[in-house]
Amino acid sequence: MPDALLVHEDRLFPADTGIRAIARALYDRVKGLPIVSPHGHTDPRWFADNQPFPDPATLLIKPDHYLYRMLYSQGIRLEDLGIERRDGGVVETDNRKIWRLFAANYHLFRGTPSRLWFDHALSFVFGVEELLTPATADSIYDHIADCLSRAEFLPRALFERFNIEVISTTESPLDDLHHHDRIRASGWQGRVITAFRPDPVVDPEFHGFGTNLDRLGEISGEDTATWEGYLAALRERRAYFMARGATSSDHGHPSAATSDLDPAECRKLFGRVRSGGQSADDAELFRAQMLTEMARMSLDDGLVMQIHPGCLRNHNRLLFDRFGLDKGADIPTRTDYVHALRPLLNRFGNEPGLSIILFTLDESAYTRELATLAGHYPILRLGPAWWFYDSPEGMLRYRHAVTETAGFYNTVGFNDDTRAFLSIPARHDLARRIDCRYLAELVSEHRLGESEAAEVACDLAYHLAKRAYRL
Repeated sequence: MPDALLVHEDRLFPADTGIRAIARALYDRVKGLPIVSPHGHTDPRWFADNQPFPDPATLLIKPDHYLYRMLYSQGIRLEDLGIERRDGGVVETDNRKIWRLFAANYHLFRGTPSRLWFDHALSFVFGVEELLTPATADSIYDHIADCLSRAEFLPRALFERFNIEVISTTESPLDDLHHHDRIRASGWQGRVITAFRPDPVVDPEFHGFGTNLDRLGEISGEDTATWEGYLAALRERRAYFMARGATSSDHGHPSAATSDLDPAECRKLFGRVRSGGQSADDAELFRAQMLTEMARMSLDDGLVMQIHPGCLRNHNRLLFDRFGLDKGADIPTRTDYVHALRPLLNRFGNEPGLSIILFTLDESAYTRELATLAGHYPILRLGPAWWFYDSPEGMLRYRHAVTETAGFYNTVGFNDDTRAFLSIPARHDLARRIDCRYLAELVSEHRLGESEAAEVACDLAYHLAKRAYRL
């Protein structure tokens, strides 16, 4: 008999039976709450077209860089996983073969959050009861492929089955958002909104920056050869996104640096980056100024800012040259927030109506900087444990690191930040279990009453994200 898939009802709860009972009772209060997914990277085309997902490998493996970064670390080529090359070179196209390769290496994910998410999808979405192994790979593939041919596994049906109340995708200012327009025109009641990600037109080191500014001018009707016209173009695109449901902007800068230059200095700096003649220092200064400009615009139009610094993206030059962006080669770096954010906070840190959510990949910054900043400035909130720390241990460390200084209500609950659609309910379930585990510890130590813990659990699972992202 094949090994059974291990998805235990008490997974991630404490081993101590007394605390586990408290955690289970708290979890029972929140497990059925709707999912609020305020920041992610699912494809809006799925919900616009509402066509069957093509096959198990395309749905579950190819969009998930967590999976193929682990496989690549063990010497498995991305070509063999069907990841398209920039030069059009030969890659594996037999998706059953890709699935078998993944199954043969599924043991690599033991103890990782990817294993928790994947097993959850197999069990709760597809009803698979056997562990994925080389011996079960074909039967599981065939079962999932059969499921995907049915109406109840279409994207909109899964959206409703997952109890998703709202999901936000992420698009460039250059996107015309026609998939979002098609969703709205279809009459379907599922709420799929966009988020404004301006990196391609605010980062001088972004590939094609000059061409992107030209395109920004064309679609906005503004003169992006001038500083004033450039800012007007960004305001126009923000309004365009907000008309299609956007409530947030998203900023993936290498650092959290901000600046507050006077207009004359801004014009000179923009002239250098617009011509392509900027230095590395110019590029960093321009990004820093643009975070402050984005905050100024958010004060006017109400978009919530998300700042995601601290990642050296595309660290592996060979992979970037061969496959392009987002191929699992992004590496966390040390990040300063106290000094970096001070220019922006000196200008806008006490403004009512402005909201900025901070994320980090530098865990040491939580207790040293982020909890204290968010515990003081009214415009700041802390995003959840993110990316590499979107894990049971990472979430627990996060709660222990920030709660005593920032409390629960200077955080924003959970967001899944994923391209892998079927991992969304798994990720939210994991976050709810870990938060209930943490709260159960507080109750067992008589630091929090059970009724208060139940209220906090609901807030962390649902209410805080809705409030923080103005949903």
